Amino acid sequence: MDYVHTVQYYETDKMGITHHSNYIRWMEEARVDFLSQIGWEFAKLEAMGIVSPVLGVTCDYKLPTKFSDKVSIKVYVKAFKGVKLFLDYEMKNEEGKIVSVGTTSHAFLNTEGKPIRMKQEFPELYEKLCSMIVQEE
Repeated sequence: MDYVHTVQYYETDKMGITHHSNYIRWMEEARVDFLSQIGWEFAKLEAMGIVSPVLGVTCDYKLPTKFSDKVSIKVYVKAFKGVKLFLDYEMKNEEGKIVSVGTTSHAFLNTEGKPIRMKQEFPELYEKLCSMIVQEE
């Protein structure tokens, strides 16, 4: 379930490499795509009264990318605690070399900002996310 992003000219800086802030945006693009691929599009979640704010984000940069590079992004479910979801991201260039790795953490809240007990209130989504947890090697 890779998401592929092509580096745009406006995403580069004066040094000719991708500005670091863009990797966080790409993680969001990949996360939205990941949810769509598993059948839980953002619009569907919002229609169900579920919002999922980002609680934290990390991003480590390994190799630079440049204009027109294609970056393949894999999203992994690292952990799911019912209310909190933890995702890992691995970004690779066209040669298969890791350019960046990152993490995000998210909450599942209702539209009033209160935590949702996913197992009880949305068991289908709960089971889907639990089934996708990748065990560390």
